[in-house]
Amino acid sequence: MRVLIIGSGAREHALAWKISQSLHVKKVYVAPGNAGTSLIEIGRNIPADLRDIDSLIKVALDLKIDLVIVGPEAPLAMGIVDQFQRQGIPIFGPTQNAARIETSKVFAKHLMQKYSIPCARGTAFSNYSDAMKYILDHPLPVVIKADGLAAGKGVTVAFTKEEAIAALTNIMKKKIFGDAGDSVVIEEWLAGREVSFLAFSDGKTVVPMVPACDYKRAFDNDEGPNTGGMGSYSPPGFFDSKLMNQTVETILKPAIEAMDKEGSPYKGVLYAGLMVTADGPKVLEFNARFGDPETQVILPRLKTDLVDILLAVLNAELDRLTIEWSPDACVGVVMASQGYPGNYKTGFPISGLDGVDRNILVFHAGTRFGEDGKIYTAGGRVLTVTATGKTISDARDKVYQNLPRITFEGCYYRKDIALREVN
Repeated sequence: MRVLIIGSGAREHALAWKISQSLHVKKVYVAPGNAGTSLIEIGRNIPADLRDIDSLIKVALDLKIDLVIVGPEAPLAMGIVDQFQRQGIPIFGPTQNAARIETSKVFAKHLMQKYSIPCARGTAFSNYSDAMKYILDHPLPVVIKADGLAAGKGVTVAFTKEEAIAALTNIMKKKIFGDAGDSVVIEEWLAGREVSFLAFSDGKTVVPMVPACDYKRAFDNDEGPNTGGMGSYSPPGFFDSKLMNQTVETILKPAIEAMDKEGSPYKGVLYAGLMVTADGPKVLEFNARFGDPETQVILPRLKTDLVDILLAVLNAELDRLTIEWSPDACVGVVMASQGYPGNYKTGFPISGLDGVDRNILVFHAGTRFGEDGKIYTAGGRVLTVTATGKTISDARDKVYQNLPRITFEGCYYRKDIALREVN
């Protein structure tokens, strides 16, 4: 098979790495990819603009692609799956309507409320004055979410009225997220521990992956601004098999059934961002694709051929497949550019990539090859350095022993990824 992966981050590098191991695959193309994806033995990068779906269709047809996998959310929101399907090109991911479970916080909240899926109590608003009145009357802390896609930065947990007012004003008045801020969801703050629980779904059958935890804040001790994710680990010790089964039965299966009843059958990966509260797991958000950085610690634990799973989803045969996972733990730490998630500089050479231990996986995100053949920084999140081990402690030690060997100007990373699982 010839497989095309859409995207350029560490998630897409992890997907390309895993798919290149499949016995079904002879070539992996990544559009546009990064320096890491071009280093895969059977890999090749294809220059691409992810907003130009027509050009991506042409690429897929010209290369006689047998399977397409969509990494990021933006093409899903644009309806890339619907358009590829119309051309008869097999593509893994939810349709535009099904992807609304991520692309519209208002849609997702209404869905959960209608079908009694455990989540935070909340209300949607499209009128600024009504939303402001609700905030002023609502107990603190309060969570304010832009309705549409905002690159993981559209959610504010406000602990003061001033923070809440500023967040709402930025979203609805100043339009810092553009049209994504036409509506908002305002909801109660949930106390507990966060976990990411992803599952494969073929529209009927739901098969969970191993759970993971990610770190959103830029700096140690969960300080600093929200980012796309600064690291992750799997499995979280507090999220046991009982909680996993409870989540499948009360959240994942009901969500897939709800989408079917709403006339938008859901095929692909459903990502449930959960808060494990005193009352059990509740949904913070749904995503319509593989998570980043969670994918970088989930796929190294997958023993089953990933392409077999993707094809089972497309052919609605997921119930016939047994998916196996390694009992090993996995930890991944993101190396970022100074200033991320705000303004940052790129174009710095990366050294030490060939100096890490053989059992270390380095997934590239914001990287590119220079004309001199060296690898340079090209984004905010630059690399995810990942290792597996018998325990979280083992995997964590391997990662943090190797991180200092990789250097680039302005590099920073969190020192406390998975630390809570060790102490």
